[in-house]
Amino acid sequence: MIHRECGVYKTSYAADMALYPLPVARWTVAAIAALLLVAAPLALHEYYLSIFNLVFIAIVGALGLNILVGYTGQISIGHAAFMSVGAYMAANLAVRFGLPFWITLPAGGLMAALVGVVVGIPSLRIKGLYLAIATLAAQLIIEWTINHVPWISGGVQASIEVPRPALFGTPLKTQGQLYFFLLFFAALAVVATLNLVRSRIGRAFVAIRDQDIAAEIIGIDIFRYKLLAFAVSSFYAGVTGVLYTYYLGIANYEIFQITTSIDYLAMVIIGGLGSVLGSIFGAIFVTLLPIVLRLVMEAFGGLAFSESELRNLVPNLRLFMFGALIIVFLVVEPEGLNRLWRNVRSYFRVWPFSY
Repeated sequence: MIHRECGVYKTSYAADMALYPLPVARWTVAAIAALLLVAAPLALHEYYLSIFNLVFIAIVGALGLNILVGYTGQISIGHAAFMSVGAYMAANLAVRFGLPFWITLPAGGLMAALVGVVVGIPSLRIKGLYLAIATLAAQLIIEWTINHVPWISGGVQASIEVPRPALFGTPLKTQGQLYFFLLFFAALAVVATLNLVRSRIGRAFVAIRDQDIAAEIIGIDIFRYKLLAFAVSSFYAGVTGVLYTYYLGIANYEIFQITTSIDYLAMVIIGGLGSVLGSIFGAIFVTLLPIVLRLVMEAFGGLAFSESELRNLVPNLRLFMFGALIIVFLVVEPEGLNRLWRNVRSYFRVWPFSY
């Protein structure tokens, strides 16, 4: 019975507003934290830690996009452009001025938020497909600007090598060291998003998503909150770009092209729109999908394809799987993996009863 609400009494407003009111939820979170902080870095090879690192970075970006698309209902397919703004801002500050990561990281996020506010200005007059085209235009404009302004991109190849972040004078070079670095920011992003969406601002976002005209009638400043949604989402994207830059040791525009925006859109759709847990599920799923496909093709495709054919087949198969999965989830389960998890959880909450 520890997983049910019966017998769990709340005697204060703080207890009623707790993130995890049930004891089993708190124990589950504590167990997951113990696994991520102790068991995983000690037991896993560096290759698997690198996969965890990619997932942590993807979680931050997926949360930011879900705030805009899932919670506020503003369609965006230019998320990677804001990531590139944060990446190049941090790279220039780190290389030209020698600033540490605890300055370059928020600076990259703030610059991306500023650009996001500019891109979000048309959202007051346009919505839906038209807004999606506007964000696509922002993606193309930012890509062109980075490629053609040497002061930003650092030269012809638009690449800036960035030193690894240092903590207490020690550069974080190994996958194990970067694991804790990225885990901290992923956990911080999750906690910040959970508190944001249940605040007054988060409720305003949801009201705009559900019916913006009704929201305006009850006193919500539509323009202000739409711009705020773009700013917050872009800040998350900028931080994601900075994390990618520090993790890879280089800022390069090829990492932040339109395909990356589609990847993050797939994360929030497959994981579940308007859900923090769905963003985590989507980030894990989309990050692991190409890795699993590659392993499967190497194991079973070697009989029918050569090594060069496999290298060309896996990326194309990945795109095919993305498109197919998005269609399947939109038709069969629009609320994504998060809804499937809720169905499983609800089953155990009422078991052995059928209602």
